[in-house]
Amino acid sequence: MINSIIKNLKTELKKQDRPANRINYQQFFKEKLKEPTGLRTSILRDISNAHFRSIDNQSKDNILKICNHLLKDGTRYFRFFAFEWALKVKKDYEKADFKLFEGWLKKYVNDWGSCDALGTGALGHLVLKYPELSVQTQKWAISKNMWLRRAAAVSLIVPVRNKLLLDEVFQTADILLTDPEDLVQKGYGWMLKVAGDRFPDEVYKYVMKNKADMPRTALRYAVEKYPTAKRREVMKK
Repeated sequence: MINSIIKNLKTELKKQDRPANRINYQQFFKEKLKEPTGLRTSILRDISNAHFRSIDNQSKDNILKICNHLLKDGTRYFRFFAFEWALKVKKDYEKADFKLFEGWLKKYVNDWGSCDALGTGALGHLVLKYPELSVQTQKWAISKNMWLRRAAAVSLIVPVRNKLLLDEVFQTADILLTDPEDLVQKGYGWMLKVAGDRFPDEVYKYVMKNKADMPRTALRYAVEKYPTAKRREVMKK
């Protein structure tokens, strides 16, 4: 079955690959991409949704196995389909799926786009369902791999958006507070921004307490939605 799926996806990708459907992805990334241009996300999502219908009667385990095969293909497109399809079976997630998703993070994530797709997708929804897994995601915050460090923050966005794991958000931000990588800073700043939507007073106190140590990039992301006067107050040195 997997060979047929891959063949059909490649046929559709080739069919859609024309100038009007393409975009320069390199403009969104600091790091040099192996595939700097490609099909627009909206086109990929249409392909993804259409072809998922051929397997949506499969069990969660079978669908995740298919996703695993797609990731082994190594292309951006198939990674996109894998992460999209894995999210479609979120209602059937089991705690044991964490090992698989963590393996995907370590092996297949190599830019902020794929980090965020997995982190706010399958991983984030798995942690939402099993909040105790945040003990595991927090370990990534001390990794030498910057994408794991960003994922430590990004994977908490879905739970905190649902008013869960605020303490874990602050603990993760504490670990990442002075991280040298701006993409990690943006990741935990984003996490704090989302947390601030649900817990405005608590996050404001945290930001004010730590603003002297937070890199400006992280701070700007964290307070992006604040009213102008309040944002200026936080950003003052």
